[in-house]
Amino acid sequence: MTGWSLVILTLPDRAPQAWALTPSLEGLGYLWYVARLRRTGRRSGVAIVSGVWHAGGVSEGSTSIAAEVLKAARGGQAVAVATVITAPPGGLAAGLKLLLRVDGSMVGSLGGGALEEAVVEDASNALNRTPREAVQAIYYRAEGERVHRLEAGQGDDAYEVMIEVVEAPVTLLIVGGGHIGLSLATIAAHVGFSVAVLDDRALFANAERFPMADKVMSGDFHEHLSSFPIGQSTYIVLVSRGHKQDETGLREVVTRGAAYVGMIGSKRRVSTVLRHLAEEGYPLEALERVYTPVGFDIGAETPEEIAVSIMAEIIAVRRGGKGGAMRDQRPSIRAGEMATESE
Repeated sequence: MTGWSLVILTLPDRAPQAWALTPSLEGLGYLWYVARLRRTGRRSGVAIVSGVWHAGGVSEGSTSIAAEVLKAARGGQAVAVATVITAPPGGLAAGLKLLLRVDGSMVGSLGGGALEEAVVEDASNALNRTPREAVQAIYYRAEGERVHRLEAGQGDDAYEVMIEVVEAPVTLLIVGGGHIGLSLATIAAHVGFSVAVLDDRALFANAERFPMADKVMSGDFHEHLSSFPIGQSTYIVLVSRGHKQDETGLREVVTRGAAYVGMIGSKRRVSTVLRHLAEEGYPLEALERVYTPVGFDIGAETPEEIAVSIMAEIIAVRRGGKGGAMRDQRPSIRAGEMATESE
């Protein structure tokens, strides 16, 4: 079987480039992934590679799905793409795909009926789950019944459908390139965040100081923050050299819909900043969502320890964690309260 693959490659701050390639990606259906590129020993950006396969050529529906995926990966709302990977003889063709948006609207089709209804339900659950699971394979009978993988492998009447959630890479924007910002950037890069750093001093915001960052900005806070893409996959920490700079940064980001906004400072200092913004008319609901003073209370003293406390809080927000000690969640060792080994 022959076919074409439509591949879209996108790098930060560059126009998307597309190629039509052959041979086909037979059996793979829809494929996308996010890769970190390395150049001269450091990350140069995030590449988003999308491939759409259809036997005999690229269909209009496939290009629409590719466009929606690209939009999501570049910072739009997340989408879920369901692709038929394997199908029983005489059933739907492998490679058919359906895209589901957060609002429930769809692009493409899996033939309608009970199977599509079950797949759409699972795709919707994947979009609404916290934390989201990037890729999952689910097995179905033609009538929409979900079956276990081992059970599906015992016959030839089951569909394997891959459900992929596509969303923008998770970004940590650090406003402040001092000691805490540097430690925070190092930790964030290690745990999978795309790191962006901003400081109004070139000495503290350059590629040599932040080799782990995908983007380093130096200059006016208003100029850079007003144009920086902020959305549900953006986490922001204000750790600049003074409360005036943090206050300026908070004005620019507090109402932009970030997943997390944290600001360093003492209780007195942060109260002053929040009061100023409230007096200027910023919504109280937005101000109350700011994590400040920032970080978990772990008794941190050094910049590195403070960065750990901040990153722990960010991970807890992202993953839905409670932030307490795991020890506090175990059963008591007193008689009758400790689980047995069999349990």
